[in-house]
Amino acid sequence: MTASAADPFRVVFVCTGNICRSPMADVVFRGLADAAGLGSRVASTSAGTGDWHVGEQADQRTLDSLARRGYDGSHHRARQFTQQDFARSDLVVALDRTHERILRGWARRESDADKIALLMSFDPNAPTLDIPDPYYAGPGMFDEVLGMIEGASRALFRQLEPAIRPAV
Repeated sequence: MTASAADPFRVVFVCTGNICRSPMADVVFRGLADAAGLGSRVASTSAGTGDWHVGEQADQRTLDSLARRGYDGSHHRARQFTQQDFARSDLVVALDRTHERILRGWARRESDADKIALLMSFDPNAPTLDIPDPYYAGPGMFDEVLGMIEGASRALFRQLEPAIRPAV
């Protein structure tokens, strides 16, 4: 599979309410693609398994944590994952095993289930497969979670980059 600007590689990051972890992952992954000059060859988004926050901005602590590291998450609006996300995505990235189980339950075809992966599974040095939900914690936890997401997203991007980069 090779991505092009006309047919970019499509990835969706999924957490619970789409206001903390998955928006972070989307912004970080998009930043990696843009920094590598491959932004037009990647289409990334995020979604939640629940609908509690649909239409809302990311949690202010998420936005603050992203801003402290030089990212802009201000354009994010929460949405719920739908069946159409399987059809329009090449990769569906869960932020913890609970999301992975829910997504596998929603997959109607084996080809949909084959698209699901845990973000932390791309980081060979990850101490856990689950990125903890910082929602009920303080700003320090948001920064810690962002650090985990950055490391795993870099590993994911390194794995995908050969397929995304144009042939020379």
